[in-house]
Amino acid sequence: MKKSSGQALHVAAPIRAWAQRFAFLFLVVAAFALMLLGKADTLLVERVRTTVTDAMAPVLEILARPVDTIGDMVEQAQELTELRADNAELRRDNERLRNWQTAAQKLEAENAALRELSRLTVEPGTRFVTARVIGDPGGAFVRSVLVNGGSRDGLAKGQAALTSDGLAGRVAEVGQRSARVLLLTDINSRVPILVGKARDRAILAGDNTNQPRLLYLTPGSEIRQGDQVVTSGHGGVFPPGLPVGVVVLVDETAMRVQPFVSWAHMEYVRLVDYELPGILLPASPRQARVPSGAAR
Repeated sequence: MKKSSGQALHVAAPIRAWAQRFAFLFLVVAAFALMLLGKADTLLVERVRTTVTDAMAPVLEILARPVDTIGDMVEQAQELTELRADNAELRRDNERLRNWQTAAQKLEAENAALRELSRLTVEPGTRFVTARVIGDPGGAFVRSVLVNGGSRDGLAKGQAALTSDGLAGRVAEVGQRSARVLLLTDINSRVPILVGKARDRAILAGDNTNQPRLLYLTPGSEIRQGDQVVTSGHGGVFPPGLPVGVVVLVDETAMRVQPFVSWAHMEYVRLVDYELPGILLPASPRQARVPSGAAR
């Protein structure tokens, strides 16, 4: 058996060498023969080509499916990457829009508060400073607020603190950059006022509640609920006629006034210098003040 196999290999070796040597020539001749056959019998060549194509079509279809699947996967991956990038950009845009919305709402609220304050009219030539309320000490024993204006802006003790609704209090302490406003409801607040159409004199005294009391009424005064309360101008602390509030309680124990100012919504105050020589003002010369209409 080994001898037969060796003889077969010995015989096949020259044939293989001959085939390798003349393979290219054989292919050229075969191609030339097919060209001649195609020219001689076109119908036969067409049938053969159609038969071969039909036989190879299922194979090509099977081979094309993985290629299509891979192409779809690549396309989906690209779309997913683009969607992630678009989603990240949209999130950044949304965050920017939210920041702008927050800023716009803040400015809108400030503008609304300032528009309300602009309804307040002061006498021509009167100096004033518009300041923002930046702190509320609160508590059961203190009724005052801090504002972002000080002596460098022309503020001084005793100046009237007004809102668009009416009198809120007076400046009690002044620093370089801030000041403390004593509200009408503070227990240390005393304001000379006039009540009702009869303009009965009294003192509006705070007691750390939201409704200060009326004290030292003129004997024989007839105070009724709904009577308007304004400053009297006595004592040189406030000018006459500033709106204060309305009488809401009249009984044998006390008479109380509801101020016009809404303490919970007080954002800006106008601090007005009426240049009155009241007992609350220091005897020393005033510090330099800003021109009329100056605002922070």
